Amino acid sequence: MAQTFDITVFEGDGIGPEIMAPTVRLLRQLADRTADYDLRFDTVPAGATHYSETGESLPKASLKSAANADAILLSAMGLPNVRYPDGTEISPQIELRKEFGLFAGVRPVRLVPGQQSPLDLPDGKTVDFVLIRESTEGLFYSQGKGEVSEDEARETLLITRDVSEKLFEFSFNLANSRKDQGRGIGKVTCVDKANVFRAFAFFRDIFDAEAAKHSHLKSDHAYVDATALWMVQKPWDFDVMVTENMFGDILSDLGAGLMGGLGMAPSADIGVKNAVFQPCHGSAPDIAGQGKANPFAMILSAAMMLDWLGAKHNNDAMIQDGKRIRDAIDALVVSRKTLTADLGGKASTTEAANAVVAEILEHA
Repeated sequence: MAQTFDITVFEGDGIGPEIMAPTVRLLRQLADRTADYDLRFDTVPAGATHYSETGESLPKASLKSAANADAILLSAMGLPNVRYPDGTEISPQIELRKEFGLFAGVRPVRLVPGQQSPLDLPDGKTVDFVLIRESTEGLFYSQGKGEVSEDEARETLLITRDVSEKLFEFSFNLANSRKDQGRGIGKVTCVDKANVFRAFAFFRDIFDAEAAKHSHLKSDHAYVDATALWMVQKPWDFDVMVTENMFGDILSDLGAGLMGGLGMAPSADIGVKNAVFQPCHGSAPDIAGQGKANPFAMILSAAMMLDWLGAKHNNDAMIQDGKRIRDAIDALVVSRKTLTADLGGKASTTEAANAVVAEILEHA
């Protein structure tokens, strides 16, 4: 009997609905091809557009749907011209992270042979690492609550032992899983600024305590500024990197740049029970409604959702479908066929998404 999973869908703002629609269609098609799982979608309102119409950015009913779902699929959210009274942008995705304790922001960075990139990879080198960004604390902790006076402004960085221990355990478990799959060497790098800030020395101490529990894996440390340099000079040296919220926010965009842009950058925010899957990019209102948006990051985020649900519920068919999606997009990117303008092509959003489906069916 097929396992049935409830997915809460937030269509987002700007290009959000344009990239979500083909992603949901693809997921329905994959589920329809197997007797091993089924997906039920509940599309609910939230975001900047909804806020401008109702004065509410994340309705209670939407939050309830997300809380009860097996997974949450979220498209790009926020609009630069729609803000809260304090001047900050509408960002329900951050509210979801805090509400559900989604401490592990998972940002994969992969370069397949033949993929266009600003980097010129040496022969025999491949890039396949994961940046884990703590997503509930750090410098984002006081979001919307910072102190601002005429002469100064203050924001509070918070790092707690409870969340950090969960974060590091997650990171070492991921490194172990990647090693078992032959995708990594089994190493976790703690990225911090422990030479300057006591909070990061605290962060590093907790990391070292967790590392001691995983003697079969490697661990090391790197300052965030040096890490930014090494991500450009020698990204093939990394396996799993774990860091604070703001540092992770910045480094994940650098990782997207290595892959050719944010249109190739999926992500997940994972907690003990709930998980949100969304592209790293913004809502791009300047191209909304024009059919120019790249759907790949949204579709790859859906593949991460299938991976997570499959692993959590021991459903190999979901894991295989997640791999099928990645393989299909890899093939399109390497062949440079049916790509959107951000990747040097001329395809529309719909054409690029349809090409993923066609590639999957061709190799079914």
